[in-house]
Amino acid sequence: PHRTELYEDPPSACWPIVYSPDYNITFMGLEKLHPFDAGKWGKVINFLKEEKLIADDLIVQAREAADEDLLVVHTRRYLNKLKWSFVVATITEIPPVAFLPNFVVQRKVLKPLRTQTGGTIMAGKLAVERGWAINVGGGFHHCSSDKGGGFCAYADITLAIKFLFERVQGVSKATIIDLDAHQGNGHERDFMDDHRVYIMDAYNRYIYPGDGFAKRAIKRKVELEWGTEDTEYLQKVHTQVEGALNELKPDIIVYNAGTDILDGDPLGGLAISPQGIVKRDEVVFKAARSRRIPILMVTSGGYQKRTARIIADSILNLHNLGLIDKELATSGAGNPKVEQMIRDSTKDLTNLS
Repeated sequence: PHRTELYEDPPSACWPIVYSPDYNITFMGLEKLHPFDAGKWGKVINFLKEEKLIADDLIVQAREAADEDLLVVHTRRYLNKLKWSFVVATITEIPPVAFLPNFVVQRKVLKPLRTQTGGTIMAGKLAVERGWAINVGGGFHHCSSDKGGGFCAYADITLAIKFLFERVQGVSKATIIDLDAHQGNGHERDFMDDHRVYIMDAYNRYIYPGDGFAKRAIKRKVELEWGTEDTEYLQKVHTQVEGALNELKPDIIVYNAGTDILDGDPLGGLAISPQGIVKRDEVVFKAARSRRIPILMVTSGGYQKRTARIIADSILNLHNLGLIDKELATSGAGNPKVEQMIRDSTKDLTNLS
């Protein structure tokens, strides 16, 4: 009985890169009160356009997740709570939001987050169909079915995975690789007792949220010290990602690629260079592609003005290395791995029909 607009097929000429101008939060300068660069997502797209990788009509337009979609994971009680501006102010950590009428909060703060959430759900289906997908936003990993926090008002990672489990034949196991600087306690709480979901999480052990209960859901925990640098970080990520995927081969990887690990991030407390972030994403995509596992990447946290450029550089690097490719994505032409992946995923569908 669900609405299925988020699962409608985009034009096959599109890259599996999902975005909407509605992602960006801009009003009365209030967004400047949070360290978040609230226009980060649009900047990533602009950089990719400048480099001629994409054009507006070649990306998948994200649609806003509706209540019916959100209720696949969220409780009605939680969604009702977001009708109180002070609750949203607490979740987004922008105190003045508490004093705005809720219709303004819905339109200016929550709609962008709902659109990014719709984008993650759409990208989940695209990733399975095409081998990879990137939502230029999303990654709200502190939100669970009944509680938001840390700028995360909707549980988009949980939603994308639940949508795939419920609606896509042949997807019954998922691995979350969460490499944002913060512990992903939202999806951890949501999947606490769900053996279909394997969670790897690498984070600064001393910062928000320090959720001891949620940690019990992590199968591979990489607790980092203050000021961890590239060499140690990349070695740990490489070892643990390989280990995780060798231990269990999932049908989908959801990769939470936060850029708040960047040196100088006011919240992350780690010291990874821009090149280190690009390399990290490469490590994860290589591990996924070499095993023919579809991968969905979301951009998550990153609180400095230069993070948009780094995300764009990383996407360009993945393309230059042939780890993401539009032609390969749409047709699998000439790439036996992807053709096999497409055969595997369509086989299940044709069996049904």
